[in-house]
Amino acid sequence: MGNVAGAPSQRAQAQKRSPYPGWFYLPAAIIYAVLFLAPTFASLYFSLTRWTLFDSVFIGFDNFAQFFREPFLVKGLVNTLIYAVVTSGLKVVIGMALAIMLTSQIVARGYLRSVIFFPVLVSTVGVGITFTVLMHPTQGMINETLALFGIAGPGWLVDPRLALFSVALVDVWKGVGLATVIYIAGVVAIPKDYYEAARIDGATKWQNFRYVTLPLMRPATATVITLSFIGGLRTFDLIWAMTKGGPGFASDTIASVIYKQYQAGFYGLSTAGNVVLFVLIAVLVVPLTMLLNRKQGHE
Repeated sequence: MGNVAGAPSQRAQAQKRSPYPGWFYLPAAIIYAVLFLAPTFASLYFSLTRWTLFDSVFIGFDNFAQFFREPFLVKGLVNTLIYAVVTSGLKVVIGMALAIMLTSQIVARGYLRSVIFFPVLVSTVGVGITFTVLMHPTQGMINETLALFGIAGPGWLVDPRLALFSVALVDVWKGVGLATVIYIAGVVAIPKDYYEAARIDGATKWQNFRYVTLPLMRPATATVITLSFIGGLRTFDLIWAMTKGGPGFASDTIASVIYKQYQAGFYGLSTAGNVVLFVLIAVLVVPLTMLLNRKQGHE
């Protein structure tokens, strides 16, 4: 009886055991240690020093204290959070709406899918330069078009109140194609039986969306939120191409602040900023991912 009772446990252990020998993981572990762990620990150390290319002096947490004492550095931290929330939220809403439209029976559906995804393939710096020209306050095509209808266009990139949000809208335009593709995959994966059952019960289109499409697209939504939020927190290239953090510090993010400190020769302070950004992403994204995955499990 003892052997019979222990048989399932032995089989379960055999199933959990990896089919590969331990040395099989060694190359990946070495690459991971060299390309990720070593630079991470080096950054942690240098963030506690005042360093140059030739020497370093250990100063403890002075760099972090200075980071949070400087108003423009704190401003960059707040802007980063605002930028990440705005861009990820808009990509979720617009990407979901476009996916539903592009999975319905419309004319030129395949062509429209290509058009929406095309901005994802374009260089971010190229997009930034193009929209800088288009958003020029007096000679830009956007404001000139608004003037034809008697509307005075705002200073998209020169107004401190609008600069960050203007760049965020360009980020959404460029990145919403990827969110749309992810949502299209989520919509296509929903079994048609659910819609047939809802149709038999007399469900309206809104009820189909509310009680069938939206819950079953939760994995796609979790993916889009995670990717968009991480991208928003670490954004740099579009900000730098369009505003360089200006006017003043109105559109600075942590990444652009780090770059400016490095340009000015404050290497220890810029390294501390990198650590702050790393911790910020970990503190926000890890619980968010766990929350989204837990909700999926309950579904």
